[in-house]
Amino acid sequence: MNTHEDRYAGSERCSTCAIRHRAVCGALDGEELELLNRIARRRHFSVGQVIMSDEDRSEFFANVVSGVIKLTKTLPDGRQQIVGLLFAPDFLGRTFSQNNPYFAEAASDVELCCFPHSSFEQLLKQAPGLEHRLFERTLDELDSAREWMVLLGRKTAQEKVASFLCLIAKRSLLTGCPHNGAPRHPTFELPLSRADIADFLGLTIETVSRQITRLRTSELIRLSDNQHFLIPDLAALNALAGQDLPAFH
Repeated sequence: MNTHEDRYAGSERCSTCAIRHRAVCGALDGEELELLNRIARRRHFSVGQVIMSDEDRSEFFANVVSGVIKLTKTLPDGRQQIVGLLFAPDFLGRTFSQNNPYFAEAASDVELCCFPHSSFEQLLKQAPGLEHRLFERTLDELDSAREWMVLLGRKTAQEKVASFLCLIAKRSLLTGCPHNGAPRHPTFELPLSRADIADFLGLTIETVSRQITRLRTSELIRLSDNQHFLIPDLAALNALAGQDLPAFH
């Protein structure tokens, strides 16, 4: 397992960052952005590497620049449950708390733009726009958590797997160049194993594999191998998942 490397973000200025306008720091003006740039560090984590532990004090917050992070909660008896996934340009960490609320692990190779805990919270006091954007993101996460409760409690196995693939497909669209528009057919590499997907959806591994096979037979998905997916008709897959298809900007 490779250790992460730290380097100043100054070599890749915030003004030219690919996720800048969609990340929380997109709310900052030029002077505030320069303050953030002074404390920012780029860090790389290899797949499977622990980024944050739910037993440690929080040392930093971060914007996800690339890759996927798996969030889990640990029960007192040691069992774990996957409770979420983070993609670019999501925000990692809980502000105004000394502890991490979850265990964060790199589900793929991950690049983060990290900010020291105390320095970032100080900047929040100086930049109301940043605090407002962070509050909006928190409400979005709350809405997503409520939607996931519906998925786990009411949706069929087919709807659950379709919803999961729609989630990955939609997030893959957001990581592309905003000036090129959404690609006609989303393609992505699955960031989780079949076992992790089963854990995430409250299903068995066999059920997940069976539903993926059915979706492939129905030509709602295409696989070049077990991990690389193409969605020929995202609207159709979304309809099967029982969801509305949002517009992409």
